[in-house]
Amino acid sequence: MQLFKLSIVRHISWPKEDKNWIILLARIILFSYYLFATSTFGGSHLLTPQFSPVTPNVKLTFPHDLGAHPDFRIEWWYVTGWLETPDKKPLGFQITFFRVATAINQANPSRFAPKQLIIAHAALSDPSIGKLLQDQKSAREGFGLAHSKEGNTDIKLNDWQMVRDNSGHYQTVIKAHDFTFRLSLISSEPPMLQGDNGFSRKGPQPEQASYYYSEPHLKVTGTIIHHGKPITVVGTAWLDHEWSTEYLDPNAEGWDWVGVNLDNGSSLVAFRIRGKNDNEVWTYAALRDASGYIKQFKPDQIQFEPKRTWRSPRTDVTYPVSMRIQTGSTEWLVTPLQDDQELDSRQSVGAVYWEGAVTVTCDGKPAGRGYLEMTGYMKPLRL
Repeated sequence: MQLFKLSIVRHISWPKEDKNWIILLARIILFSYYLFATSTFGGSHLLTPQFSPVTPNVKLTFPHDLGAHPDFRIEWWYVTGWLETPDKKPLGFQITFFRVATAINQANPSRFAPKQLIIAHAALSDPSIGKLLQDQKSAREGFGLAHSKEGNTDIKLNDWQMVRDNSGHYQTVIKAHDFTFRLSLISSEPPMLQGDNGFSRKGPQPEQASYYYSEPHLKVTGTIIHHGKPITVVGTAWLDHEWSTEYLDPNAEGWDWVGVNLDNGSSLVAFRIRGKNDNEVWTYAALRDASGYIKQFKPDQIQFEPKRTWRSPRTDVTYPVSMRIQTGSTEWLVTPLQDDQELDSRQSVGAVYWEGAVTVTCDGKPAGRGYLEMTGYMKPLRL
């Protein structure tokens, strides 16, 4: 056993740059836990856990499914939206919490076992600055420092949190390096179930799916601290909640996703899973009108066409920041609030992606505002 442990030490890929000390520390902690577990439990609790599969014909129930699903491998709560200051200045914001189940068996009795990780991203898009302000955190669940509770939305990561009360109001507090969010988000309509009543396909194989619902048209009020002073804001947001075990096809590179709160009370969501050579592995689009009726489009009715690109001066990655999206006979044009809305999350989830506030026209006429997300342009995304 000791020779086996020494062999692992020799084959660990240690970071060569000082700036990667966080990754180095995490590897030391995980390896130390491995030594502790094999010595204490004989390694029986390090067996790969069996995660729950995503299957069709499962009815989502609320508020229970607003909370965490720890039996699935990955889960996220994704809030994006537009804010307006008292002087009518537009701002975009993003708050994301991830729950990731590790390869540590959930039956492990040790309180120190890093069975669940909580990761969070936050960003503020201010055109007067010209680039995205961003921050990120990560920690293992437990010890009162980080959690994602079942039964209703209740997520905490140190001094970042998002909680939903029984009246349907979300309260979120994010204390980032360059800004602070203290926002209240109020749901004004029922969740929008994506796919087949919440069973959302992401690829040609049936297991490549997630459980997925959205809460569009969230009314936002609150305060942000920006440039060192508090600013009262109002706005509208969109919340996505997904959980899955097998998300992407092996040939997938990443995805383009857009969620739009339309001015007429409708809600538009569209995404494509991109494969190699920009082939599309999967496409999806749905439009819910103000009365609640949902129209879903067939894959051959959906088309994504880049109209203009932007190259990041930091990563040298090129993104199609302006996108034409066709759903049936309707043409949507997506235009960014500002080009530089790239988020570098290599210290947490290991990805660089573009997530930005956008305006949308419908057949050439102003129609709404939302967010565009683009992943896998720097390198293939691996969840």
